[in-house]
Amino acid sequence: MNDTPALRDRLAQRSQALQEIAAQLKSELFGIDAVIDRVIDSVRAWYVLPELVTRPVIVCLWGLTGTGKTQLVRRLAQLLGFYDRFVEVQMDGFSNGAGCRSAQSISGMLAQSGVREGEPGILALDEFQRFRTIDSKRSEVRVERYQDVWALLSDGRLPPALSLLGDIESSIAEAAYDAERAEADDAKRRFKLNSWEAQELRRNLKLDESLMEIMAWAPDQIQERLRAFRETGQQRWETDYSRLLIFVCGNLDEMYEDIATSVDDCDSDADTFHGLTSKLSVIDVKQALNQRFKPEQVARLGNEHVVYPSLSRSAYEQLIKQVCTRYALETATRCSLHFNVDASVHEQIYANAVFPAQGTRPLFSSLHAILGTGLAKATLWALERGAAAGDTVGLTADSRSLIVHWRGQSQAIAAPFEINRLRQRNNPDFRALLAVHEAGHGLIHALLFGRAPQEIKIHVASFEGGYNAYTSRKVWSRRNLLDSICTSLAGRAAELLVFGPELSSSGAESDLRKATETAARMLRHLGHGSRICRTDISVNSEDNFCTDVDESNAPIEALLQAEHDRATKLLDMHRGVLLALVDELLTHGQVTPARFAEVVKIPLGAPEDALDPYAARLAAFRQRGVLQLSA
Repeated sequence: MNDTPALRDRLAQRSQALQEIAAQLKSELFGIDAVIDRVIDSVRAWYVLPELVTRPVIVCLWGLTGTGKTQLVRRLAQLLGFYDRFVEVQMDGFSNGAGCRSAQSISGMLAQSGVREGEPGILALDEFQRFRTIDSKRSEVRVERYQDVWALLSDGRLPPALSLLGDIESSIAEAAYDAERAEADDAKRRFKLNSWEAQELRRNLKLDESLMEIMAWAPDQIQERLRAFRETGQQRWETDYSRLLIFVCGNLDEMYEDIATSVDDCDSDADTFHGLTSKLSVIDVKQALNQRFKPEQVARLGNEHVVYPSLSRSAYEQLIKQVCTRYALETATRCSLHFNVDASVHEQIYANAVFPAQGTRPLFSSLHAILGTGLAKATLWALERGAAAGDTVGLTADSRSLIVHWRGQSQAIAAPFEINRLRQRNNPDFRALLAVHEAGHGLIHALLFGRAPQEIKIHVASFEGGYNAYTSRKVWSRRNLLDSICTSLAGRAAELLVFGPELSSSGAESDLRKATETAARMLRHLGHGSRICRTDISVNSEDNFCTDVDESNAPIEALLQAEHDRATKLLDMHRGVLLALVDELLTHGQVTPARFAEVVKIPLGAPEDALDPYAARLAAFRQRGVLQLSA
């Protein structure tokens, strides 16, 4: 390829076009700017210099449902000018002609599209996680549909369906045999291709004739075409889709197992969940894929894996504001009134409609239920009171209702703000109990790990209680494990310290279970006790375990008691800070990391993955060795 001015101009124009497309996508899709930049960079060579592409460009998009993966691919195809050469396949097999033989293969769907052989096109393989080829026990899963996808992902060159051609030849032979035995005028014995066979013959043999012509061919004409096809070179047999841009999209729940413990949770903070999901990497993707596909199949997906983080609070707020503005304008167009939707409405929609672990779908459905219906009722109320074209109608919200305003008059409109009502803990005794329990957990975690909890909440809708959320760790040392046990027992210790033994509640049951599990794992599985062995219960003679688990029960109980005592002493030493956290929870229902640092007034590290000082200990050990040698 010569470096000519015309080529340089084309490269500059297409690069500029990509920048404009990226800007357009960012204006339409909130909260995924980094994802858009990554995708644009991945398709740059394919779009700017398609002549250099010799294999399909594969970009994998992974994320929770409702994060905009498919929407991004569709809009990108449109902005690139490829919507007429864009094929979208639902890999779950329940759409795009499910039940039709032509939908059994990706190549069949490409042949019916505007994508030409040897030319650029865009293929989206959606819901790819449902196309699994191994089950949870790593046994092979029988998959009949779309088996050619693996060859397509490999090099984009698809061999012909030789089994189909063989079936056609067999049918011709059987028809000829039957015709010899039948009466001469028995027309029913004459072989004819059906429409699907003719279509597949046309595609595989790369014929120019129309389907009507092919269906009218006699057996000897078909045989002649098959013979000529087999006499051509192997390269002529293949169908070339090597210049495809292929998007693989899906949800890999396995990536989020340690993050989203319950996708029904509406209480997790959007920014906290966004921070956790932003840390997922290509390694997390491949580990999740290995639970669904064979290793060589995972390899064919390549390494361009883009992980969608969940949306941040600001992204949700932008989205809510945009959709509210659109609803207001659409309603104004229909009734000639102007609507002023107050920020309080946005706040109540966020509080009642945002489920961070479920993406944007719950938000959109709630927006329609809250604002779509609310604006209709507000319009009717204002018109009934004499509102005229051009009048402005205001809409505000409190924790229970939408409130419509017009010329000094107001009316409350029932709204589905149930989540917000469920979060309220109006009973002062229950609030006091939850605040003390959760403040105990949070304070001990901060004292031992030097970091604020990611979240502390007592305003929770999805279950009766409160919770703390902590930063994950890559490695757990013996000290870390002891500290985690102490943190787990701190809620109960705080209750005993503040309320006394008679009023300690049943709320520590799950904490005791977690603490006991950690202590048992330490002593029985990790060798952090007096015995260096793996102790377990076994029913298999091939398992090489120490099975005397009873020996470890007393040490486990002693460890738990020691950590409970440690938690009690620390809380007693920091009574003032404990009460400050309790007051914060009683007032606001939650404590953010930033606010936590202000309240406790103790040095805290950044809320990120951390390890103990192994590098410093290694350096110290090395230095001691040097000193010993020199001595």
